[in-house]
Amino acid sequence: MDLTEDELLDAIRRVLDEPAAEVVVGVGDDAAVVKAGSGDVVLTTDALVEGTHFERVLTSARDLGYKSIQVNVSDVAAMAGSPRYALCALTLSEQVDAAWTMELLGGMREACAEHGMRLVGGNLARGSEITLAVTVMGEVAPGRAVTRWGARVGDRVVVTGSLGGATAGLRASREHPPWSPEERDAIHRHARPIARVGEAVVLSHHGARAMMDVSDGLALDLSRLCAASGVGAVLDLEAVPVHPAATLDDALGGGEDYELLATVPTSDAVEAAGAELAETFGIPLTDIGAIVEGDGLRDPRGRPVEPSGWDHFR
Repeated sequence: MDLTEDELLDAIRRVLDEPAAEVVVGVGDDAAVVKAGSGDVVLTTDALVEGTHFERVLTSARDLGYKSIQVNVSDVAAMAGSPRYALCALTLSEQVDAAWTMELLGGMREACAEHGMRLVGGNLARGSEITLAVTVMGEVAPGRAVTRWGARVGDRVVVTGSLGGATAGLRASREHPPWSPEERDAIHRHARPIARVGEAVVLSHHGARAMMDVSDGLALDLSRLCAASGVGAVLDLEAVPVHPAATLDDALGGGEDYELLATVPTSDAVEAAGAELAETFGIPLTDIGAIVEGDGLRDPRGRPVEPSGWDHFR
C-alpha cells in the first residue's frame, strides 16, 4: 500500500462523505450516527473473503465492491425491508494499492446509490488476504418483516428471475473467450448481482408468508425455509427457471443468484404478483412447487430431492 492508514482514511472520506440530513456523524469518527426512522430496524452482515468468495485475477476491484454491498442488501430485501446504511470492515493485503482500494470503494458507492443508501463508516486492517465484512441496516414497516418460518401447507413456492447464472458465469470466466451472449450475461450476473428490493415489497404486498434470497442454491435454501417453517415441499424440477448458460444442477446447487424464494398463499396471488413484477421490473415470477406436510424436499413423483448447495464448512 502506497498510503498510510490516515491518508487512506482521508481518501475514503472524500469518496464517501456526502452531506445528508439524516447522517449526524459519517465516515471518520469512532462510530457513525444516523437518525432512526419510524419502522422496525433490519440488520445483516456478510463477508467476502479472498480465495473463498472471490479471486482477484477474475474480479475487478469495482465489481467486488459493488457485489459486497448487493449481497448484503439482498438479505434485507429478503425480509421485505429497505436498506438505509452500510458499514464495512475492510482488510487489505500488501498485494493491492490505493488506486485498487479507491476503485473498490467506488463500486460500493455505486451499489449504495442504486438503493438510495449510504456507506457511513467502518474499519481498516492489514492481513494476508482481502476481506470485506459489510453490515447493512435497513427498515421495514412495523410487523411487516417476512421471515423464512411463515410457510404454510398449501402455499405455492415461487422464485424470481432465473437460477444458475452466477455459477455458469464463474465457470465461463475461468475459460478463455470468445463467450456466447448467454455466457457473457452469466459472467455479468456473477460479478454484479442485483438485490431484489422492490420485488420483495411486491411479493409482500401479495401475501408472501415466507421469503429468503437464493444465495447458497435453490435446493439447500428451500430446505432451510422448510425446516424453519416445520413443513416440506414438492419441487417441480421441470418448472425451475434455469439460466440459458446454466444447467439444472447449477440452479439447484450453485448459489450466488440472489433471486427471491418465497411462498404465497394461492395461485391467484402468484399470477397477480407475477404480472406486477413483469410490468414494473421486467422479470418473471415462476411457480415451482408447493408446501406440503412433512419435511424435506421431493419431486412430484415423491422422490427425494437432495438439498445440495454451498456450505462453507462442508
